[in-house]
Amino acid sequence: QVVLVESGGGLVQPGGSLRLSCALSGGIFSQYLMGWFRQVPGKEREFVAAIATNGVSIRYGDSVQGRFTVSRDNSKNTVYLQMNTLQSDDAAVYYCAARGRIYYVDNLAYHADSWNYWGQGTQVTVSS
Repeated sequence: QVVLVESGGGLVQPGGSLRLSCALSGGIFSQYLMGWFRQVPGKEREFVAAIATNGVSIRYGDSVQGRFTVSRDNSKNTVYLQMNTLQSDDAAVYYCAARGRIYYVDNLAYHADSWNYWGQGTQVTVSS
């Protein structure tokens, strides 16, 4: 049973930075496409970023392109989301997701219902 556990959320001022982490257990991390989504109340889960198994194929949502960086450390079974220049619109619950045996970031990655496993979420609040 694959389990994802996020950490690193919290309160940050506008313009600040945070790094989220997500650890995978119960599976072979290097075989999973990893992704990040976010959600605010009343809205659908929004694609943030995805990274392929080898860390080379990466995609970002339009709203975070150039400010967020996704990376992974297969030796630590962990995916990261470095978030810089945070804005009030970035405030949300951030979720880590995994899809098994997908070795590149395909167009399905943008759709939350294509992902197999989800973490419990971590809250990011952007406020002065």
